[in-house]
Order: sequence, then structure tokens, then C-alpha cells
Amino acid sequence: MSTHSESAHARPAHIDQVEWRLRCDLAAAYRLVAMFGWDDLVFTHISARVDDARGEPTGAFLINPYGLMFEEMTASSLVKVDARGVKLEDSPHAVNPAGFVIHSAVHEARHDVGCVLHTHTLNGVAVSAQRGGLLPISQHSIFVLSSLGYHDYEGVALRDDEKPRLVADLGTNTHLMLRNHGLLTVGRTVADAFLAMYFFEASCNIQVRAQAGGGELVAIEPGIVATARQQAGTATRGQGAQLAWPGLLRRLSRRFPGWDA
Repeated sequence: MSTHSESAHARPAHIDQVEWRLRCDLAAAYRLVAMFGWDDLVFTHISARVDDARGEPTGAFLINPYGLMFEEMTASSLVKVDARGVKLEDSPHAVNPAGFVIHSAVHEARHDVGCVLHTHTLNGVAVSAQRGGLLPISQHSIFVLSSLGYHDYEGVALRDDEKPRLVADLGTNTHLMLRNHGLLTVGRTVADAFLAMYFFEASCNIQVRAQAGGGELVAIEPGIVATARQQAGTATRGQGAQLAWPGLLRRLSRRFPGWDA
């Protein structure tokens, strides 16, 4: 099953079909982030690598135009930039330099990654500020903990010299907790990165609520956490994102249509 959205709108002549489907999925992800309440005005980002018809990287990726709210994002409004952050097509909008530093670092280092998703949610930042980080106290959390790295806060991400440290802290993981800052997920597709963020955000929300209850927390056994990837693969037959994404697009069409324009 494909995870790509099928646009109801005409594809612009200068954009090929592969890129247009990617744009539709990425714009949908922005609107879903807004719908789930994960957005932070205009200050976080989701980026996607642009491949050619053979599936080979072109050296370009798509990111949000700086200034548009996430619920306003459309496939045609996304900005295509090269590895240096230079716009490859006309756009009245700039690109947030902090977003470019973080996302370009991951795209340059992780050739298995097609999408990078970054949030500043209240509960995500709250957990990132806790010395113990994410705790193994929910079923949601074990799927995150099985592939989680941590990156210490170095200020607003504007300096290229932070890239190697951020990439090293992410390693081969799917999830990265940016201390005192927020959450980041990566995936082969937009759908993969979104589903990973769903579990990351849910884990943080559950943790903050459990801590607010004031009682003693019950930790999940390390052996169970260690087999989380295997458990997830068995439960979803390895099709987690592919199962959830079409339904998410249907929900988005009912509530916030127009992303695929």
C-alpha cells in the first residue's frame, strides 16, 4: 500500500509527479501537526528529501516557507532548497535558518532518511528538561525508547559547527530528544516520521500526566523495552505508517481540506 496522498488538484507543469506526491504528503503532515496541536506558530519544521524518478536523491529538499502557519500549508507553497539552503525556485518566502541547520545536518548524514520532523510542544519540551528524560512507563514509550538519542542544548541552532554533534547524538536512531528544546523524528517517508512523532508526543504527554498524579510510577521491565521493535513489527506486520497514513489523510480531508493545492 502506498503512503502517498493522491492530490485532487492539478499538478503544476513544472513539478514532476514524484515531487508533487511528496509535496502533498509533506503539506498534509504540516496540517496534521496543526490539527494535533503540535505546532508552535511558525517556528518548527518538517522537511522532505526530493528524489528523482529512480528514487535517487537530487540534493534538494522541501521545507516550509517561513511565515506561513502550519494549517495554511499547501503542496505548492513549500520551498525547495539545496544543501546550502539556497532556494531552487522562486518563492516570496524565506527559509528559517535555524530550521535549515538542523534539517540539513540530518539529511546530509542519514541517506536512509526521507523526512525529518521537529516539534516544540509543551509536554515534549517539559520532558526534554527532565534529567531522566523519557521514562519507560507506558506502552507508547517503549517504541520510542528502543530507538532514542539525546542532544544537549547549545542555543538556537544557527551554527554549522553544531551539526556533527547533533548527527552523532541521533546516530542510527529514529527519535532524538533535543534537551530544553523539543523533539525530532526521522523516517524513510513522511508517514514514517509522522507516526514516530505521534508515539514520541504521546509518550511525553502520558509521562507529564503520570508525574502530575503524584503517585509512585511503575516502570516497564528493561527486557520488554529491548524487544519493542520486534513487538511493533509483529503487531503491525511492519506496516505501521502505511496502515495509519491513509486514514489520517481522510481525517484531514474532512477537517482541513486544501493541503494538496
